[in-house]
Amino acid sequence: MKLLRFSFILLFLNFLPVLTIAQEDYNVKEHYNKTEVDIPMRDGTKLHTTIYSPKDTSQEYPIIMQRTPYSSRPYGEGQFRSLIGPNEYLMKEGNIIVYQDVRGRWMSEGKYDNMRAIIPNKSGAEFDESSDTYDTIEWLIDNVDNNNGKVGTWGISYPGHYAVASLVDAHPALKAVSPQAGIGDFFFDDFHHNGAYLLSYWRATALFGYDKTGPTTEAWYDLPDLGTEDQYQFFLDVGPLSNLDEYYGEDNVFWQQLKEHPNYDEFWQSRGIIQHLEDIEPAVMVVGGLFDAEDLYGPFNTYKKIEETSDNYNIMVFGPWSHGDWARQTERQSVGNVYFGDNLSEDYQRNIETKFFNHFLKEEGDGQVDLAEAYVYDTGARAWNSYENWPPKDAESKVFYLGDNQKLTQEASENEETFVSDPKKPVSYNDEIKAVFTPREYMTGDQRFAGRRPDVLVFETEVLEEDMKLTGEIMARLKVATTGTAADWVVKVIDVYPPDAENYEETMDHLDMGNYHMMVRSEVMRGRFRNSFENPEPFVANEKTDVNITLQDINHTFKKGHKLQIQVQSTWFPLIDLNPQTYVPNIFKAEEEDFQKQTHSVFGDSAIEFSVLK
Repeated sequence: MKLLRFSFILLFLNFLPVLTIAQEDYNVKEHYNKTEVDIPMRDGTKLHTTIYSPKDTSQEYPIIMQRTPYSSRPYGEGQFRSLIGPNEYLMKEGNIIVYQDVRGRWMSEGKYDNMRAIIPNKSGAEFDESSDTYDTIEWLIDNVDNNNGKVGTWGISYPGHYAVASLVDAHPALKAVSPQAGIGDFFFDDFHHNGAYLLSYWRATALFGYDKTGPTTEAWYDLPDLGTEDQYQFFLDVGPLSNLDEYYGEDNVFWQQLKEHPNYDEFWQSRGIIQHLEDIEPAVMVVGGLFDAEDLYGPFNTYKKIEETSDNYNIMVFGPWSHGDWARQTERQSVGNVYFGDNLSEDYQRNIETKFFNHFLKEEGDGQVDLAEAYVYDTGARAWNSYENWPPKDAESKVFYLGDNQKLTQEASENEETFVSDPKKPVSYNDEIKAVFTPREYMTGDQRFAGRRPDVLVFETEVLEEDMKLTGEIMARLKVATTGTAADWVVKVIDVYPPDAENYEETMDHLDMGNYHMMVRSEVMRGRFRNSFENPEPFVANEKTDVNITLQDINHTFKKGHKLQIQVQSTWFPLIDLNPQTYVPNIFKAEEEDFQKQTHSVFGDSAIEFSVLK
């Protein structure tokens, strides 16, 4: 077994963005005092908390707090973060900024529980992440000088999940919450997509799976070293998932949980946060990246659920960002090879995020804040759109069928396209040799390499004679069959550039944007869950079967001269694990002989449903 000790900083950068100051240097230590305290929760457990308070005490300030499993460092007197708060503007104008190690992490006491379940109707010393937030706010309001009695929470990725948790049974002082790329449910975010295990997250299991013995300033976990940059070959050589036990033993609690709960049972259901979002009172601003490879389900469904169940102020912002890009201040915003515009994150931070927190935490009265209901970037037209509703109510349904001769058609047909899916030669998610935790750039990656494989079906329109703006959720209604009893189904929505498209500065040297196949959206469905995530079932060999896949929302104009393309495949490696294509009760326990080559069919009455804005 080969293990690699990673420094905390390197690991931290893999999961969260780094805030950057665009122009001038700013010394936090000159403007803020720092205090470290251990705040007691209702059960007596103490959570380590770092408080940055403005040195200017001539006025009162709101408290803006982030709870994190990734450490509230740096620890120790005289040790300061170089940047604090959601952005540089909120830092410079003065706020009380608080970071807290969640229960069981770093310098906090207690036992960590990955995606700890919410306990409805708690009593006595019962606790969850909602009550830990409540108890922390209560202590801060009572004990931190010069606070104005109003609190906001924010966070990106896992800290975004803790921001969502703060909304449940919220403290009365909590007025503004911004969950950003917040995890909604680990069966649909991060570690799974529609029940398919994201093998790309396997190394991150070390981060969440090992218990520590007490408060610590040093990492207590090791991360597996692949020993190669060729992760495709590494995982192919490993074979069945059970062989990965060589790297994680029984002391890795989360690895054991993943293996023992392959279905959407009570273990996963109880850890979802979306179902608890009812009668929310604080103002909410959900933020996400349209090309976030980690958390798309959580942000979209957090916003939508609150819209359905609550009468609070609730808005959303989705830009052309990968995971956490909005917290940076890169002048040119790009994802992979594709450039989207200049200073998009700075504009968001200055004109949306800062305005949101200032209005609800500093301004008096109930005046309306000058923000739209939904800011969503058009990733094809390269422009922000403001909407009164999301998804837009005036969008019209448009259906394409997967026809013959690789065509997207307006009518269903009796066409049948077949391909052989071989677990020993799976389709890759990209064509790079690169070992990464989360393959961010593939979200806009060039899909020509995949479309030219015999085990990837391609369907596309003619060259568009006018712009076509697709917005909102996408539904793929596949009609399929397989010679086996199990299969995964992957659908990709692709923007095919014209042959004379110009390169961007970001375009890799070996690529050309002429005929670039930009992935706009994609999703997988583990076929056993086609009817129920709780109760999986095999396919009947050679029987035509419905498989419906919901693809997360888009806002993309397919420009005149481009083409809309759909690709359908059955492997997506090593983004997701290999399906043995022989039904077994638990893929984590599949054996080598279970992995069999099978022939899959896609029928011409398969439909892809979009919403079109005129």
